[in-house]
This record gives sequence, structure tokens and C-alpha cells, in this order.
Amino acid sequence: MTEEQSKLLYNYESRVHQLMRVCDDLKQENNDLKSQIGGFKQLQKELEEANRIIKVKYDNLKTAQIISVKQGDLKNAKSRLSKLVKEVDKCIALLNE
Repeated sequence: MTEEQSKLLYNYESRVHQLMRVCDDLKQENNDLKSQIGGFKQLQKELEEANRIIKVKYDNLKTAQIISVKQGDLKNAKSRLSKLVKEVDKCIALLNE
């Protein structure tokens, strides 16, 4: 093998090793990003659960406000309570299926 071929081979090996290091770095970065995605998905689930709880509390507060209305608003309160009872009945019917 000539000296020029040896230099070319050395250069080629050097670049292959460099490419392998870059590939390893990218694999590590990919794994880190996948780990971050997993963390974000968990955070998303926690935030969705917190949002659901807040919505339930908000609905309960609206219901409590309706119940504590003045006498003049009694008709609206009865209508709202009637709708709520119907929703509960529908949910119970769905659960019984």
C-alpha cells in the first residue's frame, strides 16, 4: 500500500469514527428528548386532572349560587335544577346499560 493510500485510509477511518461519535451523540440526544416527552406527557395528565377538578368545582359553585338565589329568580333556579336532575338520570341510565 502506498503512502497516499495509507493517508486516504487513515482519513477515511478518522471520518468514520467521527461520524460514529456524532451518531452516538444524536442517539443520546434522542433518548434525552424521549425522556422529556415522557415527563411532559405526565405533566399534561396531571394538568388535565387538575382542570377536570376545577371544572367540577366551578359547576358545583354555579349550582350553589343557583340554589341560593333570591325569590324572584326561583323559576330559573328550578329550571336549572330540573336540567341537572335530568343529566344525573341520563348518567345513571348510561351506567346501568
